[in-house]
Amino acid sequence: MKPTYPLRRTCKEATALLIAGEDRELPLLERLALRMHLAMCEACPRLQKQVRLMREAMGHWRRYSDDSLS
Repeated sequence: MKPTYPLRRTCKEATALLIAGEDRELPLLERLALRMHLAMCEACPRLQKQVRLMREAMGHWRRYSDDSLS
């Protein structure tokens, strides 16, 4: 079933888009829907910051572990 409002997403859907956006580039409509949701929601921007922090930490860990192997 398609949503009544094509750009409206629930927090659950926005979370799925945030996670999917880590693995692939989101299509334009999904990016817009996510951006609109993040502008209106209080909780999801915090999750977005946490996902970014985890991505950065993993990048630091990878560089650290690569350096220790050399």
